[in-house]
Amino acid sequence: MSSTSAVPNAADLQVKKVDASEITYEQFFEEHWKAGVPLVFKNATKVWGAYNTWSPDYLRKRFGDRKTIVNGTTYTMSEILDLVEGKDTSRPVPYPCKFHIPTQLPELVQEVTPLNIGYAKPNWLESSWFKRGYWGSALEMFIGGVGGKFPYVHLDYYHLSAWVNQLYGHKEFTVWPRGQEQYLYPEPGDKWKSGIPDIENVDLNKFPLYAKATPIKFVVGPGETLFIPFGIWHTAKSLEPTISVAFDLLNAQNFPLFLKDVWGFKKQNGMLKGVAATAYAGIGGVLCKTGDLLGLQRNSGHN
Repeated sequence: MSSTSAVPNAADLQVKKVDASEITYEQFFEEHWKAGVPLVFKNATKVWGAYNTWSPDYLRKRFGDRKTIVNGTTYTMSEILDLVEGKDTSRPVPYPCKFHIPTQLPELVQEVTPLNIGYAKPNWLESSWFKRGYWGSALEMFIGGVGGKFPYVHLDYYHLSAWVNQLYGHKEFTVWPRGQEQYLYPEPGDKWKSGIPDIENVDLNKFPLYAKATPIKFVVGPGETLFIPFGIWHTAKSLEPTISVAFDLLNAQNFPLFLKDVWGFKKQNGMLKGVAATAYAGIGGVLCKTGDLLGLQRNSGHN
């Protein structure tokens, strides 16, 4: 791989799959993190206890009675797995089914350690400073059934970069290169969400600019990790029963946009709260950047 930080033209953008043993951290940082180019790692999660371990039977056996809420309804782990595997056909399969690992499945934290898998670093969200409060990030397990898909095309809040670690089953992702926002019709009241209701069947009479968009589809399978840089519109669909772990990345590269978003979100609760949250985040950024310069090693955890 050549080392370059140039952003490719939308027409030239490809989402490559690379074995983790064949790309260095420095190459990844230059060619993907700085350049804003998604990448699928193969075998990056081999460092996790969850690799080749997590399955519906594994989760059902250990956490069958553990509960979560999906669209206002409470489900146990066993109920969700029975639905996604088709063992229970009496009601629709809910989506997205999420478990917040640190609070709902804390026993599994050690099985996704080190969280940074050697590439998602430095991650300021691992610092104690940014673990206080909610900044749009979370360490979550997603469980999906056949055809289960994210309800809309979106950007991740706070300009965080996303890491999706596929541990069971195959999931189809679609991404749109940076700079195609206008083609995706962001909602007036929520610029992070596309107003196109069905991205697989777009009504070009109603959304004519979408004809200029260049969606890129690809499949991520067990043992593969997708890196989605901040500012990349995306959505996902399960092709079969799936289990994945998602977390976010923040550091000096996306911090200026993150700080701007903190102000934009928090001021909605009042100017004083906006000022306080932005000041807090600003100080945290300075401390984290200083820590990076000093070579500080953070605990590989997440909120």
